[in-house]
Amino acid sequence: MPAITAVRGRLVYNSRGSPTIEVDITTDGTHTGRAAAPSGASVGIHETASFPEGGVAASLQVLSDNAGRITGADPGDVGAMNKVIREIDPEPGYPKMGGSLAFALSIAAAESAAKSAGKPLYRFLGEQEPLASALPSAPPARRYRFPFPLGNILGGGAHAGPGTPDIQEILICATGSDTVQDAIRTNLEVHSELRRILQESDPGFSGGKGDEGGWAPRLDNEKALQAAARACENLGFTLGREVSLGVDFASSTQWDASRSRYVYDRAGFENDAGEQIEFASDLISRFKLIYAEDAVHEEAFEDMAQIRARFPDVLVTGDDLTVTNAAILERAARGGSCNAAILKVNQAGGLYDALEFAAAGARNGIGLVTSHRSGESTESHISHIGIATGSKMLKVGVVGGERVAKLNELLRIAESRDGGDGDGTEHDLIQGMAEL
Repeated sequence: MPAITAVRGRLVYNSRGSPTIEVDITTDGTHTGRAAAPSGASVGIHETASFPEGGVAASLQVLSDNAGRITGADPGDVGAMNKVIREIDPEPGYPKMGGSLAFALSIAAAESAAKSAGKPLYRFLGEQEPLASALPSAPPARRYRFPFPLGNILGGGAHAGPGTPDIQEILICATGSDTVQDAIRTNLEVHSELRRILQESDPGFSGGKGDEGGWAPRLDNEKALQAAARACENLGFTLGREVSLGVDFASSTQWDASRSRYVYDRAGFENDAGEQIEFASDLISRFKLIYAEDAVHEEAFEDMAQIRARFPDVLVTGDDLTVTNAAILERAARGGSCNAAILKVNQAGGLYDALEFAAAGARNGIGLVTSHRSGESTESHISHIGIATGSKMLKVGVVGGERVAKLNELLRIAESRDGGDGDGTEHDLIQGMAEL
């Protein structure tokens, strides 16, 4: 049994320059895993808080005080590691250590264990419970596929400044690609062509980008989507075939609960619940969206179900709605609120929580979209998590060092497929893309 022989934490900074926590875990004195916690700008009300009162320093103190409990633990069993974490902080939501420490500790341990076992991280995670029992496998072993890269090409809302669209993200997905290499290249081409279009229509556009690398022009929702569609068409692509657009509405950021209305300040209009359903449905139809995230606010399960029923072939996706919480996902599944859900490990806190969420998705036929956060690190664990969980898409951006790191890891994994995993076993990763 592998055993943790050293644990160390430190304060580092994410892509927005905000402080966060990073943890190193060493197994058997040899194999070190490292993970830094990300953070989001658009945060669901049921999401785990990143840090306790006192911030990063308080989390680091908890880690220091409990290093003796962690040392000697078995990192090769995510469930056993979760028990150690829960002995330190047994309350829901990790109020003592913070979700960021639970994230960094659990993922660093998993990476260390995967290295110790001589396995790629995706395979190590795919063999862990409760995920392994929930996902289908083909004898003699489970076969894995690449998720489609999904990237932000134009940003607004909480990810960009005044004058940008109210809707938070316009996204590109190369739905016609049959290799991850082609999918990444296509997304980059659309992102680049969109900049050319924006500069052509506004010579004053300086190339400013939002938190996740999407362009941040002074455009309303409609013109922004038109520009994105034009970029695809200029490259010879047909929307809904070679490429497809998606939208993260992030509707909770517009929702005014006191008035029961969605307030679009930048565009200058308001929607009641019915009007919001029609607003989202109109954009899905006209722009042939393959992906629609949080089209209504985070507690509007029935409204989301209406959109889901109208568009059975679109990934109607919960993020703030489901917050990587298995119990909430079960509720959404019972009500038909979504057919896809975002998986963000740090929304739930620890890695085991996220695997429980993935297992719940598999049991209920909910497609997963493993996602980055707007405040990111340059690590690439989520590329492996996306593969391990059978995610349909991997939402990691298009450009920016912290975004490209995840895409480059997909390319490395694809390359390793050609020569096996280096452990003498037949490769279990299929080159083809996930089924949408």
